[in-house]
Order: sequence, then structure tokens, then C-alpha cells
Amino acid sequence: MNRFRTVLCAAMLLAPAIAAAADLLPVEDFARHPQLSMPRLSPDGKYLAVRWDEGSQHALVVYRVEDMSKPASMLRMPKYELPLDINWVGPTRLVVAKGKEFGSIDRPAYTGEILASDIDGKNQDYLYGYDSMYGKRAQTRGRDRGWGFVDGLPDRANGHFYMAVTSWSSESSSSLYDVDASANTRHLVADIGVGNMSFLVGDDGRPRYAYGRNENFDYVVYHRENDHWQQLPAGQVGSFAPVEVAPDQQHIYALYDRGGGPASLVLQDESGANRKVLAAAGFGSVGTIEWTPLPRQPFAAVSETGMPQASYIDPNLPAAKLHRALSLKFPGQYVHFINYSEDGGQLLFSVKSDRNPGTYLLIDTHTYKVRKLFDAAPWIDPAKMAERRPMHFKASDGTELEAILTLPPGRSETGLPMVLLPHGGPIGISDEWSYDDDAQFLANRGYLVLQVNYRGSGGRGEDFQEAGYLKWGTRIQQDLIDGVHWAVGQHYADPARICVYGGSFGGYSAMMTAIRAPGLFKCAVGYAGVYDLKMMYAKGDVRESKTGRSYLTMVIGKDDADLDANSPDKLAYKIDVPVLLIHGEDDQRAPFAQAKAMRAALDAAHKPYEWMSKPGEGHGFYDEKNRVDFYDTLQAFLEKHIGKGA
Repeated sequence: MNRFRTVLCAAMLLAPAIAAAADLLPVEDFARHPQLSMPRLSPDGKYLAVRWDEGSQHALVVYRVEDMSKPASMLRMPKYELPLDINWVGPTRLVVAKGKEFGSIDRPAYTGEILASDIDGKNQDYLYGYDSMYGKRAQTRGRDRGWGFVDGLPDRANGHFYMAVTSWSSESSSSLYDVDASANTRHLVADIGVGNMSFLVGDDGRPRYAYGRNENFDYVVYHRENDHWQQLPAGQVGSFAPVEVAPDQQHIYALYDRGGGPASLVLQDESGANRKVLAAAGFGSVGTIEWTPLPRQPFAAVSETGMPQASYIDPNLPAAKLHRALSLKFPGQYVHFINYSEDGGQLLFSVKSDRNPGTYLLIDTHTYKVRKLFDAAPWIDPAKMAERRPMHFKASDGTELEAILTLPPGRSETGLPMVLLPHGGPIGISDEWSYDDDAQFLANRGYLVLQVNYRGSGGRGEDFQEAGYLKWGTRIQQDLIDGVHWAVGQHYADPARICVYGGSFGGYSAMMTAIRAPGLFKCAVGYAGVYDLKMMYAKGDVRESKTGRSYLTMVIGKDDADLDANSPDKLAYKIDVPVLLIHGEDDQRAPFAQAKAMRAALDAAHKPYEWMSKPGEGHGFYDEKNRVDFYDTLQAFLEKHIGKGA
């Protein structure tokens, strides 16, 4: 649970119309990676820092806002490494947390290293990390043995930032430092004997809270009182995450629900007293929060489920009025305020939808002049993309769940060939209304796509998430199967033409739903899947930390018989449909041995299957040529077993 951080040219981004049935779009359009992402406006509003991606090569790129035609500077990263968090600590100084890409369907992971650079690429420094050969302090500072994260910034840039560190050796301590990003010096602000903690720090530099999942994977919260950390009782925590210290430095903004349900946005005393709900949760927790310029306060909040719609806390605030005006100019899309210049005169914002991967714009808040900066994926025409429709249905035990249907453009909405697309994770991850490459590719090929936010998914509070613990092969799969029955019962799907395809945990679910619901599917596709639960304790990167091992114990358990009873490779004899297995041979999250175990089990059971593997690929194919090959193979497999799309 991380910290969350009118004169208009309507022709900049027209609201997409519902597309008519058209020729198939090139598969390359869905296989390409956006080249620019994660933009951040400098404190003086003159520069834009963005992440630049081209294949396995990544860089931090800085543009002058007045001239986006060419970069002012570029800081290239080693292969597969990328800037995962970008922060301005001054008008010409940047701090970057490094990450590493392990595959296209896995979130990049922080390496724990932090770099700094001037905008011209000079004065580069290594502020934290295990490589002791680099940085101006390399000769005087020993190797850092831990993970470092940028954990906060002063309201006004002063060259400093706050860094949270968790030790490698024990994973049972966290420290908070005030770091001078120019001098490469650190001052210890606080420490606590619990690992993996994030800290809430006010603009006065005083830490208020430490929170996160400890080495046992329990979510814990500590309040700092009189220079001592006091753990909040489990019954008091519920769904609680500190977000930001209020401008008066006496109150905090937080996400909270007493009983572990969907969390509301609240304003409270630092101690937790006098709690006031600013934006109430509904079916889902409050997710995105929109902020005013300095002094920062929230003016709107958005639910983590359904189609995003701003709930205004104070509609009379200038920022709220501006947000409403911009939203009217981009109907059917969501406007998100990314960050302001310190004087509030320049605002960087994005416009996204189910059909638009993202457009980034800058507005002068005095003249209301808007400039389009760039599109995330300029080759995608929103008018040719499919509608994604969030809906609710009742599971077989009466629990209300969210489903997202992606409807093939220009086709009838009844009797469609359908692909069930379970998301990965599974814990804490969810499918959203926003643009989705897989769903859009399949819809463009004429298939209805069903995504279900089953128990264990994020966005609906701690209790809903924990309802998926120890139920990977049972209740979670039943939720997916119930979603298919609902889509058939509502006449969206043709019951004779349904396949299941998923990546990572979705690959596991592709096999398990076919096992749990014989006769429901005509084929199953597992992409970078986990197929042997016991193997997760022996192979793969999850088991490499104590936190990861605690996660496995909590969410899948350690009983061998139970793990075997919920492992597809032990149940391959029950699979009654053709299978396609696709895997990267260098996958660290779901090692290649997982796919080989599933293949061996299908061979032993004399079950039909097709196979694709790629050397040099990790958890999901990253090379665009391999992604094209993957999508072509997937399309051919679906056509063979449920026919061409509508």
C-alpha cells in the first residue's frame, strides 16, 4: 500500500467514437512497447523528465518543455535496467531509483539502488547501492547492504529527499535518512526494528508513521510517539494506510476502513482521533487521489473499481473547477493531475481511457493554454479500439464480484466467442477499466473478453484480498468459472465457443479452470504460468527472501498433499481440452522448470498440447518480435478450437 502520490484546444484529443467492424489491425500495434512514460515536471516548470524505452534498453530523458522535438539529455541504463522512480529534488537535479525488467507481464522490481544526475547528464552520483565502485563517496563509504527507496520529498525542492532502507542481512529493520542529493551525504532520521517499512514524514522533517508488510507478510502500522514507535493493535489497523501530512502539520490524510473493507479517504488527527471522511469508499476502495498545488490538499478521489469518476471533496477549490472543466473537454476519458510547478503556474496532466493508452499535456493555470506533449502509444487509434465495460455479478456463494467485458467493436453483443482472461498476481492485483493490450488484441480479432476480479484481487480492502489466501486452486477458480456462467447466462457468450488464456497466475488459472469445470472450455492457454505449487518453495525468485517465503506460506500453505491437490501438473489427467503452453526460458518468477513439468505431465497423461518457448525471455516476452510471434500463435490456436472471432 504505497503513498499516492477555460481555453482549450478540443482538437488535441477527440473523444473516441464507437468503432465499426473493420479490418484487423496489425499485430505489431499490440506488441509494441510505449517509448515514453512516467513524465515528471521540474519544480520551475521548464523541464520534463521521462522514462525512455526501446526494447531492452532504457534511459532517463530530459526535455525542455518549450521544445519536445529532441531531448536535452539522456542518461542510459544498462540492459534490462530502467528508471523506476523519477524525482526532482531541484530545478536542475534529479534522483532516480533503479529497477530491473524481468518480463513483459511482471512489474519491474526495484534493485535498491538510487542515482542522481543534473539535467545535462553531468555530476552523476551513486547515492545508495551495493556497487561500491561508483559515486563521489566510493572511496570513503563501504558497500550498502540493503534496499534503498525514495520515500518522500520536502514540499519545496531543496536538494534533499527521504530514503527508506531495509537491511539485506535480517530483513528485520528499516531506517529513514534525509539525503543531500548533491553532496551525497545522509542523516539518519529514524529507524525501527521491522523490515520493509515505508515512512510518513511531514514537511517539518518529523516522521509520523511506519507501515507495510513485515518479514512475516503481516500488514503492520507503527505510530511514532515521543521518539518511540508504538504498534497499532490489529483491531485498530483495519484497512489503514497513511497518505500525507496535512499542510497544518497536525493532521494526516489516510485511507481507512475499520473493519478491513474498502477504504475511504479520511482526515484525522495524527493520533487517529477526530477522523473525518473526505471521500467515502463504495464497492471499491478509494484509489487515485487528485491534489491541489502547494500547499497540497486533496480535492478529488476515485474508486479503484469500475469506470473512474472523480468525487470532488470541495468542488469550489480552483483545482477542482479546473479538473471539472478539463474533464468536460475529454468525455469518456479520465483526467489525472500528475504534478505542478512549485508556483502552481504549470500543471502536467494525463488523459486516459479504456481505448486510449494515455496522452500527456501541459496547461498554464493562468492563461489556460494547453499544450499536448506526447502520446504514450501514438500508433493506437482510440476510435478503432474496443469498449471495456465494468459490470457486477453474483458468485455461486452470493458474493458480489466485478467483471470487465471487452466487446468486439461493431459486433452484436450476444452469442460471441469468448476468451476468459484471468489476471496474474493473484494477491492484491486487479484488472482495471484502462487500456489493456491483451484484451484489445483479442477484441480486435472478434472475441469477447471476460476478466474477473476474483477474491484475492486488490481494490476492495484487506478482507477481500485475504479471502483469496489458501484458495488459489479452489474459491478463486470458482469465481472465474462463475463469471463464465454469468456471461453465458446474460447471452454475451456462445457457450460452445469459450477458451481460457492467462499469464503468470493467469496461466495457472487457465489450467485449473479447465480442470475444475470439465466441458466448459474448448481450449486453454498458459503463458509464463505456475503449474507446480510445491516447486515455488524450491525454484524461482519469490522464495529468495524471508518475506517471499512468508508470502508463500500465507497464500498457498505448506501442506504437500494440499499443494499437490491444487497443482495442474498433478492433475493433468483431468484436462479434457487442447492446451497451449508458452514460456520464457530465462523466467525467474515462474521458472522454465514449471512449464517443463506441465509438459511432462501432459505427455504422461497422453493429452494434446502445443508448445512455444523463447530463449533470453523472462516472465513474459519482452522482445517485440517474440511478442508478435506469441500473438500470432495465440490467434491461430483460438481459431483452431473456437473458430474465428465474430
